[in-house]
Amino acid sequence: MLQVAFIRENKEDVIQRLAKRNIDASAMINEAITLDEERRALQAKLDNTKAESNSISKEIGILFKNGQAQEANELKTKTTQLKEEAKILEQDLNTKVETLNELLYKIPNVPNTIVPSGNTDEDNEEVFREGEVPSLSESALPHWELAKKYDIIDFELGTKITGAGFPVYKGKGAKLQRALITYFLDKNTEAGYTEYQVPHLVNEASGFGTGQLPDKEGQMYHVTADNLYLIPTAEVPATNIFRDTILNENDLPISVTGYTPCFRREAGSYGAHVRGLNRLHQFDKVEILRVEHPNKSYEALDSMVEHVKGILKELKLPYRILRLCGGDLGFTSALTYDFEVFSTAQDRWLEISSVSNFETFQANRLKLRFKNSDGKNELCHTLNGSSLALPRVLAGILENYQTENGIKIPDVLVPYTGFDLIS
Repeated sequence: MLQVAFIRENKEDVIQRLAKRNIDASAMINEAITLDEERRALQAKLDNTKAESNSISKEIGILFKNGQAQEANELKTKTTQLKEEAKILEQDLNTKVETLNELLYKIPNVPNTIVPSGNTDEDNEEVFREGEVPSLSESALPHWELAKKYDIIDFELGTKITGAGFPVYKGKGAKLQRALITYFLDKNTEAGYTEYQVPHLVNEASGFGTGQLPDKEGQMYHVTADNLYLIPTAEVPATNIFRDTILNENDLPISVTGYTPCFRREAGSYGAHVRGLNRLHQFDKVEILRVEHPNKSYEALDSMVEHVKGILKELKLPYRILRLCGGDLGFTSALTYDFEVFSTAQDRWLEISSVSNFETFQANRLKLRFKNSDGKNELCHTLNGSSLALPRVLAGILENYQTENGIKIPDVLVPYTGFDLIS
């Protein structure tokens, strides 16, 4: 959530930068400023009313002490009126604050100045590419056919048990999945991230804290009886560890990693591009997140990007990095880099990670602050990234490592799987 003071002091810049998201935010920004002015006026009036009431109350005490009961009782009538006025003003103020917050929740984060303009993913900027695309035989298969051939993932069984988008991993497929999770966690903890095991359901406050609510409410599975949400990513519970927290400056940076299953309704998704592991309702992901000093968050973002690059280099998968344009940028993000692995059998790029800096947007919602060197509370910056999302990494390994004899296992994963070939 954007800070009202920031909006007020940078009105035109905020409107111009939000235009990179292809939205005209001028009406919302002007309304936010107006609501804030009205809120401040009500707050001032309330403060003055309370101050006057307190002053008269002291005067009443003195009058009673001096035996001037009649004068004191006359003033008590005045304090009763002032208290009633204060009560009405307090109600009006709460309503105004609620209206302002509801509006602020609808305004997306301001894109960083280096975010390119654009409408769709076709306008994203490629900033890096590494790895050679393997040359496969004409008989090469997409991963969903390979999964069936080697009996390692059963999509039909998952549909029987639950529905489409809930695959069942079997035998060496399950072991490879577990190996990837452990390998990713090991890489992250070796890089200084502290591992957490977090709940897979969160309350409404957690959803609002990281920005999934109200923006992505329709994409989340909602347990209505308990008003809990299945997590769409470990980012939500892991970041909410620090909700309503005031850190010391020397506590920063904080680096967290964790593995969770993720649940997304993906309403409206259909077609060949979502076949197999390309898009699921339940999938596994290992996440990294950081809580940073505002002066160091973009240095941290670069570090996170390099970390994910290192993992993909060890897996020897061909990949590229995109800087997302304004039209493709997530609601809460100021700057996002997407990693995509090339699927040789599908002849297309598959997104496997997003690494983002949210600046103060989440921290403002979370009330996540640190006490700076001047002793004042200041909002932290939050960042997160997939390290990595498993389905499309697994799809990339199955397709790019397929041979006539079976599917080779990347060398770095063999100590985790205990085998080097799926045949």
